[in-house]
Amino acid sequence: MSIPGPDDITRYELPNGIVVLVRENHNSPSVVIRGFLRVGAYDERPEQAGLSAFTAAALTRGTVNRTFEQIYEELEAVGASVGISGGTHTTGFGAKSLVEDLPLVLDILADALRYPTFPREEVEKLRGEIITDLEERAHDTRRMANLTFHELAYPKEHPYSRSLAGYIETIGKLSRDDLAEFYAGGYGPQGMVIVVVGAVETGDALAQIADAFGDWGGHTYERVPLPEVQRITEARERTVSIPGKTQSDIVLGYPGPPRTAPDFLDAAVCNTILGVFGLMGRLGENVRDEQGLAYYSFSRLDGGPGPGPWRVIAGVNPANVERAITSIRAEIRRICEEPVNEDELTDNKAFITGSLPLRLETNEGVAQAILDMEHFNLGLDYLQRYADLINEITAERVQAAAQRWLDPDAYALAIAGPPLE
Repeated sequence: MSIPGPDDITRYELPNGIVVLVRENHNSPSVVIRGFLRVGAYDERPEQAGLSAFTAAALTRGTVNRTFEQIYEELEAVGASVGISGGTHTTGFGAKSLVEDLPLVLDILADALRYPTFPREEVEKLRGEIITDLEERAHDTRRMANLTFHELAYPKEHPYSRSLAGYIETIGKLSRDDLAEFYAGGYGPQGMVIVVVGAVETGDALAQIADAFGDWGGHTYERVPLPEVQRITEARERTVSIPGKTQSDIVLGYPGPPRTAPDFLDAAVCNTILGVFGLMGRLGENVRDEQGLAYYSFSRLDGGPGPGPWRVIAGVNPANVERAITSIRAEIRRICEEPVNEDELTDNKAFITGSLPLRLETNEGVAQAILDMEHFNLGLDYLQRYADLINEITAERVQAAAQRWLDPDAYALAIAGPPLE
């Protein structure tokens, strides 16, 4: 399989600012679309937390040209799918269909993105679904630990400190007109990216997208820079008691490097060693398998346009919470203070580079990879350079990334579980 690159990815910018990237793959009869608009929770006010995600979810609930039922009947009739979801910096969208149904799918997608009507009855149904989910979140130890971690790790005024889905009290106050106003203020083509991968000729894909979106003239929100996030210099801890639970969830971590940080890949290799490789890296081997302190324990590095979180996540018996935290901190201290040995580094780099072709086996995987390359300005040859970029990372660079971003004694720690007796 050839790695996608400049030779087989076409990049074209429409006059209204939409960037389109197309890669043909005629080994499958399907076509996948991935993309985003430059509008998200970044643009909502704190007292309206959840507005962006609510708005995105409502786009397919009715348009000028179709009702909610008509949208899904048309999609189901051809076995296609269209989805839109709100993120922090962007609103993402995706679609999949057979190549002959691409015009229909693009028409429905454009209809939802350009001509939503936010029918009051559908907005109220959607509000009920969101509030039900938020009520369920309040009884979910893992979700509550993650929510609390973000509140601890980021300044109160930072978008990353807030729930993307919002809160029961904020969702309850949002009106149909709030959604329409948020849409009108920030949905437009500037900064929009559309990726098409599959069994479609490049020229046909570009022409169909131009037909669907080329005359769109909306505008996006002006944005102030993200608030600065200082390095955590002390242990910030908070426990959330959830009656009736038999498991506690732990999230311990830090604001991490943005995806564009020079040492992001160094941190990614460090993260793989810490809590991904094999059966969840060193954390899985030591905290879970050898000591039996956790049902699961792994680490995750998010990246993104800003300082996304770098977290250790563990589910434990409530009686083992303190011992598990001590063990997790010991592994963080070890990776900060001791250089990784060459065999372990070589094995992890082989895992990372070897998993790339697996991620590119599907049109969905290729489309997401191309979207990320455009989003973070990595260059169309990034995937072709990726193995070399990983293989040149040394033990010294891994340790330097750990020392820059991690600290066994200064961290944000959220615990959610049954009340202490």
